[in-house]
Amino acid sequence: MYELNTKKNGWKKNIFMMIQVCVITLCMTGLANAHFTMLFPGKDMDVTPEDYIAEVGDTKTIWIIWGHPYEHILFDMTSVPEVGVKSPTGTLTKLTPSEITVDGKIAYQVSFIVDDIGDWIVYAEYEDEGEALIDYVKAIIHCGEEAWMGWDAELGQNSEILPFTRPYGLEEGFVFTGKAAYKRNSMADADVEIEMYHTKEAGEKAVEEAEEKYSYDPPMMFTRVTKTNDNGEFAYTLDEPGIWFIGAYGPEENGLTQRGVLIVPVLKAFPEKSVSTETGDSQEIEGIKGSLKSLEDKVVSLGSDVTEQTPESNSGLVYAAIGVALLALILGIHAATKK
Repeated sequence: MYELNTKKNGWKKNIFMMIQVCVITLCMTGLANAHFTMLFPGKDMDVTPEDYIAEVGDTKTIWIIWGHPYEHILFDMTSVPEVGVKSPTGTLTKLTPSEITVDGKIAYQVSFIVDDIGDWIVYAEYEDEGEALIDYVKAIIHCGEEAWMGWDAELGQNSEILPFTRPYGLEEGFVFTGKAAYKRNSMADADVEIEMYHTKEAGEKAVEEAEEKYSYDPPMMFTRVTKTNDNGEFAYTLDEPGIWFIGAYGPEENGLTQRGVLIVPVLKAFPEKSVSTETGDSQEIEGIKGSLKSLEDKVVSLGSDVTEQTPESNSGLVYAAIGVALLALILGIHAATKK
């Protein structure tokens, strides 16, 4: 009987361990959504919104990297991406990726010449078998003053985000709007993930703070989520300056989830508050405080004069009135200081 119970207990332990493994695997699968295919102009990881701007004649080199943008965690790319560029006039050109190493991880790069004003759309298709995912990602390289041509062009990718809001010239706090499509058809009720890129140092700091402050679910602060409506449309506020990744999840095809990704650079608020404006505010506050102090002195002087000319029976009321006036002045000074 004891041997039988021991065997039963052993089976129970094994089953419990198997359940734990399954739960952990499911959790890891859920967190894998933070992976994005990143298209970065330039030859370093300190990417800024200005890197997505070009002048006629520039050669743009694009790094293609696989990883977690928010946490700045990179992974080897397990297949060669298909890459191309669409010119402002609509010409599609295939680009040949060459393998490079970024932070010790396998990545790829392509280059092309910006020979016309307008918006150049760099696009890539990357399949990661380990994540059971295909990314159809695109980024806009803008060239030329008021040459806002081509940013909303449809490429016909299997899964694609079509922007309603022009994806450059955006300030922090702007609302980005767009539409998720699968094989040119609107994707209703689709999950859309939004994540901002950090450099390594900034990413590590942000993760540390999130894990400390939101220990119950730190990744909720890394990857934001919204849904499309019945027409495949969505909106989201990009509240910080930097490089944002927006990914809309389509259905599975041959066991691989089809996801459309758009990269959106966001600038700092414009116009920025200048030093001269701040100095002017300080001078204004000091002026208010000086005026209030002068008024306070006059009230005290007036109180002395009134006291000398007022019978003792009314002196208490006079002091009370002066006290109220002084209190009002003190509150006024405090409010001006806090301004």
